[in-house]
Amino acid sequence: MAASLRSPPPVGATFPRSRAAAVVVCASSSSSSSAVSSAPKARFVARRSESASVQQLARPLAEYMGLPASQYSVLDAERIERVDESTFRCYVYRFRFFALEVCPVLLVRVDEEPSGCCIRLLSCKASTLEGSPLVEAQNDKFSASMVNKVFCNNSLDGSTRQQLTSDATIEVTIDIPFPFRALPVEAIESSGRQVLEQLLRAMLPRFLKQLDKDYQAWASGDSSRKPLGTASCASPPARRHPNDLTLPSWHPLSDSNLSELSVAVSPPFSLAAARISSSSNSMASSSSAAASAAALEAVQVLVASLADDAPRVRDSALAALRDIAPLNPLLVLDCCATISRGGHRRFANMAGVFLVMASAVRALDRLDAEREFLRKIAKIATAEIVSSKDFNVDWQRAAATLLVAIGSHDPDLMMGEIFLYFSGPTSALPAMLQILADFASAEALQFTPRLKDVLLRVLPILGSVRDGQRPVFANAFKCWCQAAWLYIGDASSGLPFDDDVMSFMNSVFELLLKVWTGSRDLKVRLSSVEALGEMVGLVTRSQLKSALPRIIPAMLDLCKKDQEVAFTAAHSLHNLLNVSLLSESGPPLLEFEELNVVLITLLPLASFNNRKDERLYVSKGLKTYNELQHCFLVIGLAYPEDLCLFLLSKCRSKDEASIVGALRTIKHLLPRLLESWHTKQTLLVEIVKSLLEEQSLGIRMALAELIVVMASHCYLSGHPAELAVEFLVRHSAITDDDLNDLNTLKNEYFQDKRFEMKMSLAGLSDLRAVCEKGLLLLAITIPEMELVLWPFLLRLIIPKKYTGAVATVCKCITELCRHKLSQTNPLYTEFNASNEMPSPEDLFARLLVLLYNPLARGQLATQILTVLCYLGPLFPRNLSLFWEDEVPKMKAYISDPEDLKQDSTYQEIWDDMILNFFAESLDVVNDNVWVISLGDAFARQYDLYATSDGHSALLHRCLGMLLQKVDDRIYVREKIDWMCRHSSMSIPVNRLGLAQGIGLVAASHLDTVLEKLKNILENAGQSALQRLLSFFSFREKVEDVDDTYAALALMYGYAARYAPSTVIEARINALVGTNMLGRFLHVQHPTAKQAVITAIDLLGRAVISAAEMGISFPLKRRDQLLEYVLTLMGRDQSDDLVDFSIELLQTQSVALSACTTLVSIEPRLPLETRNRVMKATLGFFALPTEPSNIVESLITNLIILLGAILLTSGEDGRSRAEQLLHILRQLDPYVSSSAEHQRRRGCIAVHEVLIKFRKLCSGGFGALGSYPTLTLKQIDQGGSRSLSSLPSAFVLPTRDSLSLGERVMSYLPRCADTDDEVRKVAIQIIALFFNISLSLPKQKAANDIDLESSYGALSSLEDIVSVIRRKASVDQIEVFHRVVSSVCVLLSREELVVLLHSCTLATCDKVKQSADGSIQAIIVFIIRRGKDLREADVLRTTQSLLSSAVTLTDKHSRQEVLNAISCLAENTNHIVVFDEVLFVAGRDICTKDISRIRGGWAIQDVFYAFSQHKVLATRFLEYILFILHKEPVATNDSEKGENNSESSADDFILQATIFALNAFLRGGGKIGKQAVEQSYPSVLSALILKLGGLHSLAELGRNELLRSLLIAFRSFCDCVGDVEMGKILARDGEQTEKEKMIDLVQEVACSSSVKRPKEVLPTCAILSKSLNRNQRAEREAAAAALSEFIRHSEKEPALLEQIVEELCQHVTDDSPTVRSLCLRGLVQIPESHMLKYIQQVLGVILALLEDANESVQLTAVQCLLTVLNVSEQEAVEPILISLLVRLRNLQISMNTKMRSNAFAAYGALSSYGVGSQHHAFLEQIHATLPRLILHLHDKDLSVRLACRNTFQLLAPSMEVEGLSSLLNKQYFTSDRRSDYEDFIRDLTRQLCRLSPARVDSYLESAIQAFDAPWPVIQANAVCLVSCMLSFLDDQRFLAPYFSQVFAMLVGRMSQSPEAVVRASASSAMGLLIKRSNMLKPSSSQFDRVDPSQSSQHGDPHAKTSSEHQEENTVKPDGASQGEQ
Repeated sequence: MAASLRSPPPVGATFPRSRAAAVVVCASSSSSSSAVSSAPKARFVARRSESASVQQLARPLAEYMGLPASQYSVLDAERIERVDESTFRCYVYRFRFFALEVCPVLLVRVDEEPSGCCIRLLSCKASTLEGSPLVEAQNDKFSASMVNKVFCNNSLDGSTRQQLTSDATIEVTIDIPFPFRALPVEAIESSGRQVLEQLLRAMLPRFLKQLDKDYQAWASGDSSRKPLGTASCASPPARRHPNDLTLPSWHPLSDSNLSELSVAVSPPFSLAAARISSSSNSMASSSSAAASAAALEAVQVLVASLADDAPRVRDSALAALRDIAPLNPLLVLDCCATISRGGHRRFANMAGVFLVMASAVRALDRLDAEREFLRKIAKIATAEIVSSKDFNVDWQRAAATLLVAIGSHDPDLMMGEIFLYFSGPTSALPAMLQILADFASAEALQFTPRLKDVLLRVLPILGSVRDGQRPVFANAFKCWCQAAWLYIGDASSGLPFDDDVMSFMNSVFELLLKVWTGSRDLKVRLSSVEALGEMVGLVTRSQLKSALPRIIPAMLDLCKKDQEVAFTAAHSLHNLLNVSLLSESGPPLLEFEELNVVLITLLPLASFNNRKDERLYVSKGLKTYNELQHCFLVIGLAYPEDLCLFLLSKCRSKDEASIVGALRTIKHLLPRLLESWHTKQTLLVEIVKSLLEEQSLGIRMALAELIVVMASHCYLSGHPAELAVEFLVRHSAITDDDLNDLNTLKNEYFQDKRFEMKMSLAGLSDLRAVCEKGLLLLAITIPEMELVLWPFLLRLIIPKKYTGAVATVCKCITELCRHKLSQTNPLYTEFNASNEMPSPEDLFARLLVLLYNPLARGQLATQILTVLCYLGPLFPRNLSLFWEDEVPKMKAYISDPEDLKQDSTYQEIWDDMILNFFAESLDVVNDNVWVISLGDAFARQYDLYATSDGHSALLHRCLGMLLQKVDDRIYVREKIDWMCRHSSMSIPVNRLGLAQGIGLVAASHLDTVLEKLKNILENAGQSALQRLLSFFSFREKVEDVDDTYAALALMYGYAARYAPSTVIEARINALVGTNMLGRFLHVQHPTAKQAVITAIDLLGRAVISAAEMGISFPLKRRDQLLEYVLTLMGRDQSDDLVDFSIELLQTQSVALSACTTLVSIEPRLPLETRNRVMKATLGFFALPTEPSNIVESLITNLIILLGAILLTSGEDGRSRAEQLLHILRQLDPYVSSSAEHQRRRGCIAVHEVLIKFRKLCSGGFGALGSYPTLTLKQIDQGGSRSLSSLPSAFVLPTRDSLSLGERVMSYLPRCADTDDEVRKVAIQIIALFFNISLSLPKQKAANDIDLESSYGALSSLEDIVSVIRRKASVDQIEVFHRVVSSVCVLLSREELVVLLHSCTLATCDKVKQSADGSIQAIIVFIIRRGKDLREADVLRTTQSLLSSAVTLTDKHSRQEVLNAISCLAENTNHIVVFDEVLFVAGRDICTKDISRIRGGWAIQDVFYAFSQHKVLATRFLEYILFILHKEPVATNDSEKGENNSESSADDFILQATIFALNAFLRGGGKIGKQAVEQSYPSVLSALILKLGGLHSLAELGRNELLRSLLIAFRSFCDCVGDVEMGKILARDGEQTEKEKMIDLVQEVACSSSVKRPKEVLPTCAILSKSLNRNQRAEREAAAAALSEFIRHSEKEPALLEQIVEELCQHVTDDSPTVRSLCLRGLVQIPESHMLKYIQQVLGVILALLEDANESVQLTAVQCLLTVLNVSEQEAVEPILISLLVRLRNLQISMNTKMRSNAFAAYGALSSYGVGSQHHAFLEQIHATLPRLILHLHDKDLSVRLACRNTFQLLAPSMEVEGLSSLLNKQYFTSDRRSDYEDFIRDLTRQLCRLSPARVDSYLESAIQAFDAPWPVIQANAVCLVSCMLSFLDDQRFLAPYFSQVFAMLVGRMSQSPEAVVRASASSAMGLLIKRSNMLKPSSSQFDRVDPSQSSQHGDPHAKTSSEHQEENTVKPDGASQGEQ
């Protein structure tokens, strides 16, 4: 017996279930239906036997007990019906469950036994009158069984009393409801067992008594016994409250319930009726709580989800709870209170809980907001707040929010709860105060009247508050005072404060003032001052006055802190001053003398001009500054004159910060106190004057701003105004260089080191900007300042310190002039009236020099030119008219600065424009006196400019131009001395300007200039020892000497430029013959070197010019000068000198010119010197073209130098020939360079040198057309004179010495160059060579030269030269061919062989066109003279050409070389050539990575050449095919990575053959194409099969052969013209996956079929046979090809039938790939023949849909989609349902392709669902609809798209109105989850409204999806189910699933590891609760639960029995009726 009562262990994991489910379980616990649930079970078993003594009557009891069941009597005919003779159905009384009337139904069977009967309970179910499955679904939650044996004791037959016995056994198994799972199972089973035992103990005696009464009626002869107790059955017991779910509530019967049971049945059925009644009572007592319990549990789960790890879930739960809170805020508060018992230590997101509770509290009605109820909530919040000492965590803030929400309903309650913590010391006191502060800010009108109560409790504890808590108290006082001010503003009456409150406020005020403001803690002081700032208006004036001496210093002290603290303190001070000084209640409480301390403190703070970069910091600083100025304004309004005098006195102090603060304050207050301060104007002006010379940057900035304000209010006039303007101009002159010069900043702007740290360097730039804007404002917007500015501004143009402000000054003058001219007021009258103004000459000189920089800041040049035009009346009359014409031109040139910067010479052009402008202006004036006066003005202004910039240089040039116009020699000499004294020769710009100026003077006064230069040279020299010592000691001294010499050299050069030629000889002899020149030879600076070299070059040219004039004299120390020039030409090796690239190029150009000059002077140079010169100079040919002017000059000088070297070298012809070859070989790198400019330079140099060489030789053909040479006349004459006396045999070289073959091959490529100039020069070079060679002595062995042909060929070259000389329009190709033809004739055999052997460089020329020309020339040579070549020559030539082919990277050039090889093979043994080429190919494959060879593999191009040859093409193709078939593909079945049995050598051979085939197919041209066309089927089949075979090797990692074959395949496509096939191969060819290979073969076959339909038949014949091959890969390739070729066999029925038969036979192939491909092939049957084979194809598809291989299944689905497009109704209809069923099975595949295609095929079958299959098809649609809806938001995009399309196809068949409009909306195609959820809501609304009968099946399918393997589908299912349940109008459909869904939502779904599922579950629960009537407003249970108590078992959801009993005793009886 004990064993039978032991409960079974729980099954599976414990998942929480909804309370709705728990109620139903309790109500149905006596059902006999088996339940399958994952919830834990409880098993109750009870057994009892009762006996009763029965008085036996006439008819014996044994006979009564032996009656058959057909004669049993029922108690109530309306509730008990007979099913058959032994089975009865009992309907228990009805009760309401939601909107349904539920009726439990019992089914029992009576079995007859010898002495009685046995009654067995068959089932116990719940149902509705309408047959809704809602209640029936709850039968799975429990199971019940009952056996009752009733018998009489036969042993007492003779006795008058018989013993009647009833032996009953009851067993009930239930799912334990969620709230009770925390309890031990044994405890639950024990309670249940007691319930059943009590039931049996009460029921059996009554049952036996009823049997006795029935027996008495039967025995008395009443055969029609009437039912009894009907009325009592109809009266249900009283309902219990929904939350009354503790174990005692499970008792199905009490004594009162038993007494109400009156069921009269026949003896066997009486016990069953009693059992039915007891079960119904149990069901009635618990089912009434279903809805509320379910809602309660759902809310609990949502609350628990607030602590989820995923923010998404937390947000969803929070949103759901906030949505449902207004529906039943009491229930939400109940759940939140339950979960909050453990606090934040047990629940991770107490902040969310309290936020929900706050929302619920706000939603409470006034009637629901009971005080006791709110008090308990407040206690929870306060308990959480006091759990931590800190009030910083989020949950405590949220708890405070909850308390504030409570206070909005019942302020007294909330404040009372808070006041509980004011009684003693507690850590929660600051938090409570903060809550009161928040409440005051939120509910000022409710708080202010209760301020007295607050102060009563706060004041007693203020004295004991520690510093750490004082900021909170102070902040609270601040908020309370702010609330009071708000109350005053809203209330019609005054402040509702009585005397007590005012007394309290005064006490607080005194405490804060006297104690807290003196704290050491800054936070305490700041918060206290902030509170005092709000309280000053609430205390009495007397108390405020007495507090001022204390409060003001405290606030001032805080104002000195950082910006945040200072702003708060300044704001409080502003409030204090406003109340104290400007109150309407009485006079000011402070005298001005008492405010001195305030002003003294605040002034330095107001001086701080915040210039930080951080925006936040700037904002805070600006706010603080504004508050300080508000304080000053309040004081100024109260005491205006006193404040003015105080500020003026502070301006005279020595403290910089005070001065700055005073100035800024005056600037701020002056416009606001203008009338009050009008009498202080004089004092203000004097103060400004006294501060104008202050050096502090802060004072200057403040003063500049103040000056503008004062001027705008007419405070400035007269001399003070001029001083102020000068101040603005002086600071507008700050330049960008000043900003970057730290010394200037320190010396002029940061002299006060204390103030330096407060300022930023950016302040100087700000000062300049302020002053510039201020000047413009004075000139433009203030008319009164015109008298001050004009003509005073003219005085500010001349001084140097105002130079940076000239642009701004000019702008102001221009505006003033415009204004005056508009008033017809002449300028010159006012100007002449002023004696202090500068003269017009000074102004013109100053402005002219300042024009130097056209890009200066502020458009200086434009402003100067503009102002000159306006100032024209000040100058001579003619100038104004001249300037009106010239100034616009100059302004136009500099109008676009960006465009100007693009021209590198803009400065030189601008300088020339200025000089021309100046020179023409002087000519226009034509007044010597004015010119001399202007020259004096220029001389006076040298000190205005730094010598390091261009202004000083421009001044030199302007003065030099002016002196050129002056005839007074004394004046000129004086000014030259002045120029030299005021120049800096160490600065290149200044030095150049001085030299140019001196040169300009020398044009008219040469002797005066030379005399001055001589004096300078004599004074500047140093001894050699002094110079050496200075070099080791002071580098600067060395550079100074160099600069002096450089300047002297430049001055001598510019002087010589203008000097008469008749006096040059004496000057040269004086310079070179003395030691003066030696002083220049040791300079080191680049510019100094350039100057010295220029001087030497000029000296040499002077000698040559003198010789040309007939005055010949030698140059002394020529060799020494040449050596020194070469040294100076190189770079300076000193580390401390930078590399001036442009200066260096200029130096080198000048040096080359000097070298040419020195080399050309007799005597001849030695060989070593000549080689040194060449080595040092030839590298210049490689210089870039930029700067072009310098480089071109340098190259020209270099070519001239080479010609001079050749003409002055050697003693005879042979030596000159050697020198010629030496020079030419040195020039070869430049002749063949890739740079066009280098080739041009090299060819020109070669041509010029050859011209010089030809002139040395006699007997030539005479002069050819010559290129314009750059020769020197004297060199040619000197050279010819030196050779005239020698015999020709000695002078002339031999032909062999010219190396003609080598030279011709070097220059022949240039004849085909891309540059026209290079081509012309190259042809002349070759003509010159042969012209020279035919004039030289011939070798004896050279007998193969035909002189007649040679001369004819040379004559042809002459004609070509003549043509190109005339620059006639000729065909360049024709010209080149004629040149090649002539050369072919002119070369001897040996020269030809040398040319061919050395052809590699020419054919690989860096210029493509030249290389092509060289190759064409070689082909011509081979064709015309190939018969002269021996076999060895052919082999060597082949190797040379192959070498060229390998070297060349250009495809075309390489092809030309290979054409030459083909040409060679055609005329020789082609087998040898083929063998050599294939040998090299195999070697390259073995030793090289041919895929990485630059320019491609050359041997491949050889294959191209062979394939294009008419003779070689056919033979070569046959040879390739033979090799290809000879080399089999060896497969390896071993694992990847193992060695293949085939040797690597065989692989190389096969790969070389494939490459050869690729070359043939790609480059065969028409010849190769014809061969391929003839064998197209064989080639294509072979390639396809080889592709499959090589793919098997690729899978093993050996993919080289596959890659090569694919390349050949693409070449085949190109060859046959199948572009599409080529694209296919190029796109997917190198994929190693088998699927990719199959797709590739299919696409290739498709492309071939489309392109060549006639070739399909022979190709398919070959491939069909290949299906029987042993190699699996080849079978797959053949099947892939046939699956596509079958589409194009429409015109070949026999072939089609054969292919179909072959494919059908191989559907069972062991390769899944072959099976799939065969199916694909069957689907590709032509449409015209498909109907013939459609049944066969569909049968194959149907069979393969269940294939074991998933890929085959996928293929079958895809093929089904294809076949359905052409299938007829008759073919599909028989297998339609079978297809749909199989597709449904595939829709849940993990393969995304499978799912998407299965859904798509489902939609494609929609057109066949008509006719006899329509009903079945419609059922399949509705069965699949939920799954389709769920996968509309599948994770995979393809599935989503397929489902959307299928949905649209199935929509018309579903007969749902409005569905099409939903599918046309945007959210249907959106991928956002929010849009999908919107679509689900609209769709389910339609479905529930229009198809309610099918919602049941939809729900079942959707609920099954809760177990889907995809989290997103689970989430979708949750959304779908919740929407359907929420939109169901008829609760009959809702009932069966509501509890089940809730159980799953609160169970598995809410505990899912995926956040998206948990979030959806939370949203779903909130939606269901919101849409249903589960949350009916009811009396709160919170007043029955003590939230301070926690669960005994640690579960916040669990309750003890005692708690429930307490609830039952307190619960009113009316609650149950209200719920019902």
